[in-house]
Amino acid sequence: MESFCRFKIWLLTVSLTLFQLGQGFYLPGSYPHKYVVGDFLNVKVNSLTSIETEMPFGYYSLPFCQPKEGVKDSAENLGELLMGDRIENSPYRFKMYTNATDIFLCQTKLLSGQEFKLLKERINEMYQVNLILDNLPAIRYFKKDKYLLRSTGYPVGIKVQDAYYVFNHLKLTVLVHKYEETNVARVMGTGDAAEVISTGNSGSDAPGYMVVGFEVVPCNVQHNTNSLKNLKMYDKYPSQIKCDPTTVTSAIKENEPMAFTYEVSFVESDIKWPSRWDAYLKMEGSKVHWFSILNSLMVITFLAGIVLVIFLRTVRRDLAQYEELDKEAQAQMNEELSGWKLVVGDVFRAPNNPSLLCVMVGDGVQILGMAIVTILFAALGFMSPASRGTLITGMLFFYMILGIAAGYVATRLWRTMFCGDHKGWVSVSWRVACFFPGIAFLILTTLNFLLWGSHSTGAIPFSLFVVLILLWFCISVPLTLVGGYFGAKAPHIEYPVRTNQIPREIPPQKYPSWLLVLGAGTLPFGTLFIELFFIMSSIWMGGVYYVFGFLFIVMILLVVVCAEVSLVLTYMHLCVEDWKWWWKSFFASGSVAIYIFLYSINYLIFDLKSLSGPVSATLYLGYSLFMVLAIMLATGAVGFLSSFWFVHYLFSSVKLD
Repeated sequence: MESFCRFKIWLLTVSLTLFQLGQGFYLPGSYPHKYVVGDFLNVKVNSLTSIETEMPFGYYSLPFCQPKEGVKDSAENLGELLMGDRIENSPYRFKMYTNATDIFLCQTKLLSGQEFKLLKERINEMYQVNLILDNLPAIRYFKKDKYLLRSTGYPVGIKVQDAYYVFNHLKLTVLVHKYEETNVARVMGTGDAAEVISTGNSGSDAPGYMVVGFEVVPCNVQHNTNSLKNLKMYDKYPSQIKCDPTTVTSAIKENEPMAFTYEVSFVESDIKWPSRWDAYLKMEGSKVHWFSILNSLMVITFLAGIVLVIFLRTVRRDLAQYEELDKEAQAQMNEELSGWKLVVGDVFRAPNNPSLLCVMVGDGVQILGMAIVTILFAALGFMSPASRGTLITGMLFFYMILGIAAGYVATRLWRTMFCGDHKGWVSVSWRVACFFPGIAFLILTTLNFLLWGSHSTGAIPFSLFVVLILLWFCISVPLTLVGGYFGAKAPHIEYPVRTNQIPREIPPQKYPSWLLVLGAGTLPFGTLFIELFFIMSSIWMGGVYYVFGFLFIVMILLVVVCAEVSLVLTYMHLCVEDWKWWWKSFFASGSVAIYIFLYSINYLIFDLKSLSGPVSATLYLGYSLFMVLAIMLATGAVGFLSSFWFVHYLFSSVKLD
């Protein structure tokens, strides 16, 4: 009975998430926590971040107040560590539904020259402090050019003329909602929920509340340092503190201490717990976002339909005209044949560097499968912003598992090229397992040295490097070899025609064929360049990307357009008697990576104008290079496999002597 109930709940959940997927909505996934009045709420801190440097630093790298019990790291998953998140406890604490004002936090020691210089650098570089309460980042509302804007976190400080001011007083507002559902654990139907959610049967009649919002207003106030010497943490401040975010009064100075205070107020809100992430997900420009994506989808779908219709009509007419001829007419026509019919003896001739092509196609299949599965799970709400790092962790997990597909495709393609020969499949599988991960490891290691030199929390710890290497060689490589074994055992694809011993000479072309191949990437680029802007903005501008439903649709459209473009280019090359279509079909769709990299450079110059320093620019270009390499392999694999299927189908549909 319990299993049946769980199945019904699972079915209901899937139905709801599929409905939300169609709406393009993102479902954060975590359980509500019930707090009784008087329960302690502890604020956590994440790494300091800035859109000017893109290098995160630990919160306690600056001379801020530390908790009495000492600094402790929160549990971090693999994705959080790779993203540079370092979540730690903080001294900010208060009681549920208990307003408190003028709370003294601490007075730091005298600022040394190095600390004073570091504070000025962090203020100049516009670093943000990121607070977290009940897994909700602190959100700040502010006015700019008569518009009310919002962002997560608050600046470390501000520079006015030649003086630097640190925001040393925080006005915190916690939005709470009454805990209404007393049997949520039973509704959720999970054992884990029963451990963290009160079911209302514990014998306590005290009203419970859930945190549905966390707002912060930073201020700079003047403190009398002499009157604070005898105060302890959480003591009442001697005088009333007035928080005015529009004025600053206390500049930091070398060899002088800083004092920190805060206040907290609780406001009962109508926001329901499932909707508490709306304030973060519905950022400015959302209407433009939806309109642009829908417009792009309609245009690309229309263009793809035209290409498909023209392509099908051309090929069908060509085949129909040839098959309608009798044998004598065919024999007479063979002397006057032109186009793809003349390359029948060379079209399946093995390309140059066949093992490299097999490796790149195998890695492309692995990356594409990882992207589709990850985006699908994210669209269904399994990888929400409430669960930090799950997206990166999921990508790594799916990538390792899909090593089986990479090894299988590469090995079977290798055997097909050499007419079923088993030799070399182990070598091909090893190369598949090491090609893309090896390049990625080289890029990330180089960038990591830059982050290590800058003492950034974005640097991957050495222990994590060891873990990644172990995952690579203990899971990914064996799975790829297993896939290669099954690919070697599977029957190879037999060619419908025989290959001549002497290769046919390719007639001179009116235009360079590779020029057309490189230009073919413009159409696939048109399917994703608008979505690419929002993705890059969320990565480099500190936003939250959440429209994975639309991203999944764009991904499917991209695959379709890449296949169509590669088919058309392959057919065009065969028509001019160019039988070297293998690599060209791969790069016809894979060339979209060139335009994405050029767009990345354009984004760096015109959108990230404030990105400061050669280290930050190098990091940006390094990560962009890593991204476009993965895109090239994925789109290239789509183009090659679709062209291979088309060429095989084309020459098996008509008998040529």
